Amino acid sequence: MAALIVPSHPKEARDMPVVEVNGLTFTYPSGTSPAVRDLRFRVEQGEVFGFLGPNGAGKSTTQRLLIGLLRGYTGKVSALGRDLADWGAAYYEQIGVSFELPNHYLRLTGLENLSYFRALYRGETRRPEALLEMVGLADDGGRYVSEYSKGMKTRLGVARALLNDPRLVFLDEPTMGLDPVSGRRIKSLIREMKETGRTVFLTTHDMTVADELCDRVAFIVNGEISIVGSPHKLKLAHGARKVRVEHTLDGTPARSEFPLDGIGANAGFLALLREAEVQTIHSQEATLEDVFVHVTGRSLH
Repeated sequence: MAALIVPSHPKEARDMPVVEVNGLTFTYPSGTSPAVRDLRFRVEQGEVFGFLGPNGAGKSTTQRLLIGLLRGYTGKVSALGRDLADWGAAYYEQIGVSFELPNHYLRLTGLENLSYFRALYRGETRRPEALLEMVGLADDGGRYVSEYSKGMKTRLGVARALLNDPRLVFLDEPTMGLDPVSGRRIKSLIREMKETGRTVFLTTHDMTVADELCDRVAFIVNGEISIVGSPHKLKLAHGARKVRVEHTLDGTPARSEFPLDGIGANAGFLALLREAEVQTIHSQEATLEDVFVHVTGRSLH
């Protein structure tokens, strides 16, 4: 896989949040109530920040606001050290965006699409061929995009988002519709973005992807944020402090649970380890989806 270039930024830029949102509220002109209401969060340098919620929760609206496609909001939003309202066209030299439903030119090849969009930037850009290789489309760059599957179009959208070596990358459902191999490739690419100092704003309703990739997540339902925190800490805070052991004793399958606290001195647990045939031992950690349901009272579907 082709390597990403490590960006160089002034120290003062690294010390401030890449995105800071305070009281962000927005209502569509045809709407009667806000699509997002009083949003407050920060995204730090080099962080993969997950924005999680079911369809219609306000994820894509927030992304469109942060990239400047929607205006007329109230509250304060800063990005890359400047008020979002003060940025002009130069903002798009600094960010990359991959939409859930990518809009490509279907009568052009994948390579021609990237070459066209590459020409729109004033600064240095990545070679389209290297980006196609990065997302697993090196052998398909000469095909018309009309022949691409949905997953291939998604991967081409991710490649397009990286053309200008952006400092801040917005990814909307980047693994949706991908086969397992392609999904792993895109997740590895997101990890590499983080390792090279980029900041990723990831919107998704796939809790497995968020758990694997995100340093912190925000849960959004009905346009409001319920909680912000790291997946690990959220799962620990909302999981049961128990250990479940599946085992066979005297030929009979069984399941036993023990308190996690003091497990090393628990006589029953130690006796079970000595006397039974143990199949599995698991702490009863909540999944990120369990936490979401518990915190918001909503499922993701």
